[in-house]
Amino acid sequence: MNKSQETSLIVPVTPEFIERRILLVRGQKVMIDNDLAELYQVQTKVLNQAVQRNISRFPNDFIFKLSVNEATCLKSQIVTSKAGRGGRRKLPYAFTELGVAMLSSVLKSERAVQMNVYIMRAFVELRKMIATHSDLARKINYLEKGQKENTDNLVVISIALNKLRDSHNKLDNKIKKAHRKLKPVIGFEMN
Repeated sequence: MNKSQETSLIVPVTPEFIERRILLVRGQKVMIDNDLAELYQVQTKVLNQAVQRNISRFPNDFIFKLSVNEATCLKSQIVTSKAGRGGRRKLPYAFTELGVAMLSSVLKSERAVQMNVYIMRAFVELRKMIATHSDLARKINYLEKGQKENTDNLVVISIALNKLRDSHNKLDNKIKKAHRKLKPVIGFEMN
């Protein structure tokens, strides 16, 4: 299959398609159960039942339930319906990278194994991008520090130049006054 566009029965699955579904929750990169169910082409209820039947395979660093506040923020971002109107009645699960890896062994379908490979690649790509961004951030910080030092130096130079200009102006004024006193006046002065 073409790496840039994997096929799904519903929608083409590209690395970007998967990366958009990887969220940052509690400082961890996670995927929400309904996004995973969509990728694995199973109902969210079926995915969660498989997890519950094998809960010993999913310790806290593999999976956790979102809090009410987190779920509310998520709903406002993806605009889902309210409970009682076809929406979710239970808080969604968030699967870390390790939890997603464990899902393929629980769901035992060719589709789950295939999607798991694509999802793991997406997590790896995100790690690479974060590493690249942190390297760029470090370089920007270095440049900003150098820029601040240059700015500080320019301020010192500007102050010194202003002092020199002021002292030059004072000296110039003194020379002009002295020159006027020495210059012979020719003619008459009218009082």
